Amino acid sequence: MRTLLFCAGVAGAALSLSACGEKPQELKGTRIDQPANAGTGVAAFTESGWKAGDSVAWSNHLKARANYGMNDHTRAPK
Repeated sequence: MRTLLFCAGVAGAALSLSACGEKPQELKGTRIDQPANAGTGVAAFTESGWKAGDSVAWSNHLKARANYGMNDHTRAPK
């Protein structure tokens, strides 16, 4: 009976301590010192015809996307 309680205690302690092994969550690769219109440098994430650093084209694209692409009121059938 003592061995059973001892084994249960050891198993409970091991289970409790296993939750303490969380890995650190760090922002790696995030460039917060550059503006969003600087781009990522990866061609797969860049729209054709857009140049990195073109803030006017960036803001126009966001305005058009907000008005036409993501606004459900303008896309809903009448």
